[in-house]
Amino acid sequence: MAAAFPTRTHRPLSQLSRNKAQLILHAVMLSITVLFLVPLLVVVSASFTDEIALTKNGFGLWPSQFSLDAYNYVLLDPSQILRAYGVTTIVTLIGTVLGLIVMSLLAYVLFRHDFTWRRPMAFFVFFTMLFNGGLVPTYILITQYLKLRNTLPVLILPYLVVPWFVFLLRTYFLTLPKEFVESAKIDGANEWQIYRHIIMPLSTPALATIGLFCILMFWNDWWLALLYIDEPKLYPLQYLLFAILRNAEFLSSNTSASAMLASTQPPLQTTRMAMAVIAIGPVAIAFLLLQRYFIRGITLGGIKGE
Repeated sequence: MAAAFPTRTHRPLSQLSRNKAQLILHAVMLSITVLFLVPLLVVVSASFTDEIALTKNGFGLWPSQFSLDAYNYVLLDPSQILRAYGVTTIVTLIGTVLGLIVMSLLAYVLFRHDFTWRRPMAFFVFFTMLFNGGLVPTYILITQYLKLRNTLPVLILPYLVVPWFVFLLRTYFLTLPKEFVESAKIDGANEWQIYRHIIMPLSTPALATIGLFCILMFWNDWWLALLYIDEPKLYPLQYLLFAILRNAEFLSSNTSASAMLASTQPPLQTTRMAMAVIAIGPVAIAFLLLQRYFIRGITLGGIKGE
């Protein structure tokens, strides 16, 4: 009789193979993450590098000659930067909250199949994605009729409704179970209660994604300030940094300046890097807070709609 031997199992080997595959995958993703961080590190390093050393040695991950000249020039008047930060923060917070409310309400109307004017309103919203009134008529409307020049609302109202974001929200609403809405209507809930207590809680990923887009849009905008803001106390951060950079470029290209002025020319390249570091901080924090929703929300445009 043949001796009975214990049967050899391959489970530990397969588990080991899976662990090795996961380890390799994590190493690859970590390497890709480091590669994505390299440009940011280069920008930060360049902002702390002396202008002459940067021109001579080029960009690197570590300052070849440490200097705070760029930050000293950008922060020459700290109160001005802080005031611009305040203006941008207020505009971003108010604009994002109001934008999400208005666009989600509009998307909810377009999502309801029993709304008679749903298709005409959808066409009207879509039409604004293709055509607009033009820069001159818009400028006349805002400055002459609405009297919004040199006011904070002029930095918010033009971006309050973005048609593309409205359609993204509507597309997400279409994926929600219709039984929830029908059950709420049977229980006697009105449209506002359905919107507030059913649609909004179920749409957190979509709202967080659109909210992040709105934050980026309001925080990075300088175009509206260029058109409608003349008072320095109302300058948003991006436009103030644009004005500082424009002044630095003018001083650097002014060949008729005196020898004393030429010796105190602002560091142009490192100033650009310092401006990027100053402006990117809050946006990076917002992305870190919303990234778990952003990963799911980037697929909004691929969901089938009607």
